[in-house]
Amino acid sequence: MLDKTPAGHGTEPGSASLMVARGRTRLVLSGEIDVALSSELTEAVNEAEASALPVEIDARNVTFMDSSGVALLARLAHRTPGPLVMIQPPDVVRFLLEITRLGDVVTIVEDDPGFPDDPDDAA
Repeated sequence: MLDKTPAGHGTEPGSASLMVARGRTRLVLSGEIDVALSSELTEAVNEAEASALPVEIDARNVTFMDSSGVALLARLAHRTPGPLVMIQPPDVVRFLLEITRLGDVVTIVEDDPGFPDDPDDAA
């Protein structure tokens, strides 16, 4: 069967959500991270910046990312305290980190450090 989706695009719409706990913030990205997600992603990034906490990005379920997603990653990498940590980015994201040299300022981790469900449980 022939896939008729545009080259580079999956069929899963993108989503961005933010979780804040004592000591860190996690931005969870999934699906297509592109201009269609711009307002939702910008809002999440603004909230991450406002938390003034280190940020980790769970990118395990990203299927596509365009320049708007890369630009917001660059913004986070330069405006939040500590290194920007990315959890298990797929090959498409690793490629973008490499060609944009964002990989120089992003720490990639292969194991999820976990995130507390309740901010009161965070250390």
